This record gives sequence, C-alpha cells and structure tokens, in this order.
Amino acid sequence: MTDDDLLLPIPDFDPRATRRAVRRGVARTAITVLAALLALVLAATVGSGLIQRRGDREERMTDVLGTAFKIYNPGYDIEVRNWGATTPLSMSFTVAARPIRAVGGFVEGYGGVEHVVTQDFFGHVGRLPLGRYAGTTLSTALMNVGTGNQPKEDSRKVLARLPAGLNALAVVEFVKPLTTDELVAFTAGNKSDAEKVVLERRPTSIPITWGGTTMWDRALMPRADDEPVKSDLANFRRWVGILKDYDDDNLHDFDLSLARLRKAADDGLVYAYVDSLVTIGELRKIIEDPLVRTVRVADVAYDLERP
Repeated sequence: MTDDDLLLPIPDFDPRATRRAVRRGVARTAITVLAALLALVLAATVGSGLIQRRGDREERMTDVLGTAFKIYNPGYDIEVRNWGATTPLSMSFTVAARPIRAVGGFVEGYGGVEHVVTQDFFGHVGRLPLGRYAGTTLSTALMNVGTGNQPKEDSRKVLARLPAGLNALAVVEFVKPLTTDELVAFTAGNKSDAEKVVLERRPTSIPITWGGTTMWDRALMPRADDEPVKSDLANFRRWVGILKDYDDDNLHDFDLSLARLRKAADDGLVYAYVDSLVTIGELRKIIEDPLVRTVRVADVAYDLERP
C-alpha cells in the first residue's frame, strides 16, 4: 500500500456549499465586530457618564453654573431643576425662568419657560439663553444704577402721574452704598423690603445682585430671628467661597468674574435694592430720603378688587 492509498479522497468541489460556508463566516465575523463595537459604545457611554458625574461634579455644576445663571438674569425668577441629560460629551440641567413683575400683576408663563444649560466634557459651559439681551424692565432699571439717568426730579414726575395705591416693582438707588446694618435701618424706617440687593455699581451693565430667587439653592436656611439682608449676604459669601480659580472662564460667560464677586463679598456694601411690593405712595416718601439718589419704577400692578 502506498502513501497515496492512505489519503482520504478529495470530494468534488461544491460551489453552493462553498458559498454557504463563506456567508456563514462573513456573518459570524460581522456579528463579532458589531458586538465588540456595541460593547465599546456602552463602555464609552457609561464610562464617560461615570467620569463626568465623579465625586460631586454634577451637584457642583448646578451650584456654580445654576447660581451664576441667576445672577446673570436678575430680572427673572429662576428655578434650577436638577434633572438633566448626561451624554458622552456633556452634562446639562434645566432652569425655569419667568420675568419678575410687581406683586399682583400679570405674569406671562406662570410656571416659567424652560431653558437648558450645558457643560461639556471638559467643564466648559455652552451657549447661554437670556442674559443682558433678554431686556426685562427690571434688568434695564438695574443697568441704570450708577449712570445718573432718571434723576430725582424726573422720577418724582413719574411717581406723581401714578395712583398712590398701585403696587410697584422698583429699584431704589443710594447716594453712597450702605452697610447691611444701615440698609436694615433704612428699610425698617421706610416700610420697604430689600428682596434683592445690588452689590456693586456697574453703569450700563448688569450688576451683581443677590437675594430672593437669586439665592444659592443649597444656602443655609435663615433662623427665625435672622435679618434677611444679613443672612443673604452671609449666604452670598458662602457661595463665593466655593468658587475656584478654574471657575473664572465659565463665570466670564455669565458676564461675571471671580475678582468682582470676591470684591463684592469682601465689601458687603449695598448700592441699590429691589422691592416688588412697595406702593407708589411709599415710593413718593422713599425718594425724599437724603440717602436715596433716585427711584426707578420697573413695573406696576393694579388691583382690580381695590375699591
């Protein structure tokens, strides 16, 4: 018996069987590659999400950017909503914003119009909605602080044309900035309420304001015997205290800077304040106070049920 006799016979070539085998091989390869790609995508998505949410990064995003957004839009009541989407390339949160009006007036979009604030993988904030170009009457009045526009004699004429009983939204500007103790005494003596305080003089631009719905969401709740203005300043200083040097780039997108915020926190001086429940009659008295430079009425609300 020769070696050739020991070899198995070679079957005849079957083109159909060959094609089937090739198709099965291609299919197995494609399934293996797709499974590997799917695993990589899942790993990238889950992994990047975990990386982005590492530590307190998600909470800090709303603490820093959410609060900066409030300061960026002092003419709005803003609610920072913590839910948002985390993708491989970004994190985001939602805010609901509605223009501040005189108490008792009509507010368009009662629940607030929703906007999204986004931070990319590297921590940079995306394009921002609203801001100085939103053009609310209150933000315009705040931008006029320090300009000398609408001096007392002009404001008196405006107040004289309006019924004394109207509720108003007004910005009261001081001749010289007051300390918090002086502001507490001033508002108590004039039956007014400093809902927001202006902590710098920045003519023609939106100044740093704090208080009311501008408050840092995780600020300590004031005690019953705390003066609101003093506790507001304390919470503003606590918020500025959590800011880091690397936050400065993002703060510039909100028309802010660490230097300005830190100076305002250190000085603790009030250049003006906002009151949304003062009457025109009360403003006529406030404007005559020698501490007051002027009063700017941003809105009024007429109570239809008032006799």
